[in-house]
Amino acid sequence: MEEIPEEMSGFFGAVGGSVPGPHLHMVAQEVQALPPSEAAARLQDLLVDHPDVQAFLQELAEFAAATLGRDGDTYCGVTLQRSVHEQLTVASSDAKARSMDEVQYEHDDGPCLHALRVHDEVFIPDVRSEGRWSGFMEHVATRGVGAMFCLPLDLEGSARAALNLYAEDASVFSDDYRRVARAFALQASQALKLAVRVAQQAATAEDLHSVLQSRTEIDLAVGIIMGQDRCTQKEAFDKLRRASNARNVKVRVLAAGMVAGFNGSIPRAHFEPS
Repeated sequence: MEEIPEEMSGFFGAVGGSVPGPHLHMVAQEVQALPPSEAAARLQDLLVDHPDVQAFLQELAEFAAATLGRDGDTYCGVTLQRSVHEQLTVASSDAKARSMDEVQYEHDDGPCLHALRVHDEVFIPDVRSEGRWSGFMEHVATRGVGAMFCLPLDLEGSARAALNLYAEDASVFSDDYRRVARAFALQASQALKLAVRVAQQAATAEDLHSVLQSRTEIDLAVGIIMGQDRCTQKEAFDKLRRASNARNVKVRVLAAGMVAGFNGSIPRAHFEPS
């Protein structure tokens, strides 16, 4: 990813910076409402407002389409894969972008998936003359799309993502537009990194909660058996495990039922608030 170009400081840098070309003057005017680093701050605001990744991606797609689509209609899709074993998480600025992205996902190939997988941008100035992904190009052309610009988002670890931009008028994706889009993608990457981190930490906490809850249920059930049968902890656990196998029920499920019957309610791990 290239760094924000100096001449684009009017968008991501100091207010009043020059803007490359008249077709992006609306973006420059937004600088008055977007002071230095406001683009990054706005993306972080989206994250704070929508802490789950799917909602954040949806807001990001809509924000990108509205922010970048000043020189002609721009449709935006965002694709995220948090690991090689995880299904794609997708969001779209509107139904048109979603329908075009879905064709790629159905075939497991296309420019946005290529950008995501090889971590390199894909610029298609004219979909009708593009030789790659011919079936997909024919599909988007019949829906009025003239050009595409797909940008990988820089994430951490095994997570991968791409910003997929569609335009009806091929002239929309000028050199200046693509430079602005790269700068936007750079800022979006930072916010998305944080979104993925938050989601991964939440998932880890949920997994830990589940493990500790199961451990609590099993330990309590073992304690009940020890008290009733006057046996050791190992003997009590072996009895619980044999009962689990005989009834074809998971140990934690059997333990939870035993404790609930003895206690009159579902057991709760000690770390849970009362």
